[in-house]
Amino acid sequence: MAAAERKLAPYWSMTRSQVYRELPVLAERGLVRLGKPGPRSSQPYAITASGKRTFSRWLAEEPGRDTIRNPIALRIAFGGLHSATQLRNLQASANEYHSEALARVREQVKNAKKEGDSYDASALEFAVAYHKAALSWLKSAPVG
Repeated sequence: MAAAERKLAPYWSMTRSQVYRELPVLAERGLVRLGKPGPRSSQPYAITASGKRTFSRWLAEEPGRDTIRNPIALRIAFGGLHSATQLRNLQASANEYHSEALARVREQVKNAKKEGDSYDASALEFAVAYHKAALSWLKSAPVG
């Protein structure tokens, strides 16, 4: 989970419950195998040869359409039902989140470039643009 979060979290949201729900299913299908239990009863998994082939096929598939689910935009859409204070707090909280996330992902871009991983850096640049766009939009969103 930690490795997935480090690599994917800036542009792909996931929850621990999603990951832990899927791992046994992947194991049943022979795509991953259980490793030796780790500290605190942690259960590592490793990808199998079949899992690597399946992953390679998945990478070659058409990715499909983006799914947009922004909880701040959803609440702003119902802004007339909020108080001015609620809207200001919502905006302030979102500004703080996106500012901090932008700083973190910029550091990740810098590290990816330093390590020579242009693919990772490119995907991370998407996250940079997303947080910049969110901050720009928040400036223009009506807050009471």
